[in-house]
Amino acid sequence: MAVSSTAANSAVDICARALILIGAEPITSFDDGTTEALVSVNMYEDVARASLVNARWRFSTNQDVLNRLTDAPTGRYDNAYQQPDGTLMIHAITVNDNPIEYQIYGDKVYGNTSTNDVLIADYTYRANEQDWPSYFTIAVEYGLATLFATSIARDPSLAALMQDASTKAMAKARSLDAQQQTTRKLVTSRFITDRRS
Repeated sequence: MAVSSTAANSAVDICARALILIGAEPITSFDDGTTEALVSVNMYEDVARASLVNARWRFSTNQDVLNRLTDAPTGRYDNAYQQPDGTLMIHAITVNDNPIEYQIYGDKVYGNTSTNDVLIADYTYRANEQDWPSYFTIAVEYGLATLFATSIARDPSLAALMQDASTKAMAKARSLDAQQQTTRKLVTSRFITDRRS
C-alpha cells in the first residue's frame, strides 16, 4: 500500500505534525482523550493568533471600509468606527489614501474625522489554515513543538532545540512573505548629492 504525504491544512493536522517533531504520538482529533490532545486543544489557537500577528503577513492582511457608529466616543475623539469581523491587528487607517491618527479601544477605532470621511483599514485577520502558505505552517508547527517539548515531553534540551528551530523558521517565513510585494527602490539621490558637495 502506497502512502503519500499531504499538506497540513487544519488545526489538528498542524498539531499532529508538531507532536511528531518532538517524537510524540500524533493526534487525529482534539477529542482523542490523550494528553497530547488536551495540550493541543488548549494551546493551539493562542499560538496560531500570536503567529499571525508576528508580522504583517500578506496572506492574512486585508483592507476594508470601516462602519461609523452612531454613538460618539465619550471624549477626545469625534467618531467611533467598528473594526471588521475577525480583526487581530490594525496596521493603518487612511482617508483618501492619507494615513490618519487613530486609537484602538476594544474592537472600535476612534479618530478625529468628519462624518463624510471614508475610513479604510489595513488589518490582519484570522486566516484559515488551508490559506496558510507552507513556510508559515512549518513555523507554527515548530512554535507548537516548543510548547509540546515543555508540556508533554518535559525535556528542556528538546524545548531549547525546538525554540531555536522555531525562531529560524519564523525568520525565514517573514523573509519569504516579504518578497510578495513590489521591491522598494532605494533613493540614492540625496547620498549622491552629499558626496558631490
